[in-house]
Amino acid sequence: MNLFKITLITAAALATSVASAQGAKLKVGLMLPATGTFAALGTAIENGFKLYVAEQGGKLGGREIEYVKVDDESDPSKATDNVNKLVKRDNVDVIIGTVHSGVAMAMARVAKESGTLLIVPNAGAGAVTGPMCSPNIFRSSFSNWQPGFAMGEVVAKKGHKRVVTITWKYAAGDESVAGFKEAYTKGGGQVVKELSLPFPGVEFQALLTEIASLKPDAVYTFFAGGGAVKFVKDYAAAGLKKSIPLYGAGFLTDGTLEAQGADADGLLTTLHYADGLNTPRDNKFRTAYATTYKLQPDVYAVQGYDAAQMLGIGLAATKGDVSKKAEFAAALRKAKIDSPRGPFTLSRNHDPVQDFYLREVGGKINKSIGIASKNLSDPGKGCNM
Repeated sequence: MNLFKITLITAAALATSVASAQGAKLKVGLMLPATGTFAALGTAIENGFKLYVAEQGGKLGGREIEYVKVDDESDPSKATDNVNKLVKRDNVDVIIGTVHSGVAMAMARVAKESGTLLIVPNAGAGAVTGPMCSPNIFRSSFSNWQPGFAMGEVVAKKGHKRVVTITWKYAAGDESVAGFKEAYTKGGGQVVKELSLPFPGVEFQALLTEIASLKPDAVYTFFAGGGAVKFVKDYAAAGLKKSIPLYGAGFLTDGTLEAQGADADGLLTTLHYADGLNTPRDNKFRTAYATTYKLQPDVYAVQGYDAAQMLGIGLAATKGDVSKKAEFAAALRKAKIDSPRGPFTLSRNHDPVQDFYLREVGGKINKSIGIASKNLSDPGKGCNM
């Protein structure tokens, strides 16, 4: 057999192999919280992701989707083992996750080392798209800095001169407060005290007593899930809601209003999604989500939905071949993602460049009352991609 024939056979075998791989199911690893404080958030993300896939006939880039699920338990100490199960044991093509910033950091490290495609549908840890940025790592949600910065601008414009901040002492809380402080102090305000407690602690009473003694003009907070429910209720029960305005990143009241009840009424938050946007795109999404899951969607559902959209855009550009990472990334960087939140693009470090809404709680919805920050882009500090 001559060299020409061998070359033809080899090329044909390679083409057959590629075609076979593209025809095979795409293994999507869902590493999300199924238990604990953030369980409901993980469910909403998964629902949103699967809704978009269903709208595409169960396929993205021509490939059917097979799901492999791991409960990350929002536990950073288990994160490396959990993500390695997906990468090394299950050989997933792409990982979708997660909610907790500490867990996402471990996921990003493994994704960067292994080259596995990772789309983060919530966790806003700055390092994921900062120093740890990589061509195969993307975010469909926000950076922790963004909603904090947007609210810092709002609170400064309202003329509050002295503010206390309170959050969990972990990456998300620290970075949210840092974003708030950057914008707020730039606007002439002073943060007189930064209060915190370990994640996922909810013993707020001593800190609320300290806030009452400091008598600030306002309080800025970052909490989410079950912790956000208890904080809002405890804040109102302590009598602080009537005397010291409470402002927060939108996670304070997203997916939590049913449990918070009247204690959340009137609260102002900033986020990249809101109820009552009343756009054709959002109305279609909300109707489909409510019909499918018998629930109203929240920001977490939107972020899961858009993670699937982003995966679909990349796979369409590569004809379903996840190994073509440069082409996948190039397609997403030039795309305008048609999100229920409103169209957004990706920054050079693969974070959404998006509007942040000022929302007011009323009637158990987070109603948009305006734009707090237009086309806000995370600075991507430390990203050398």
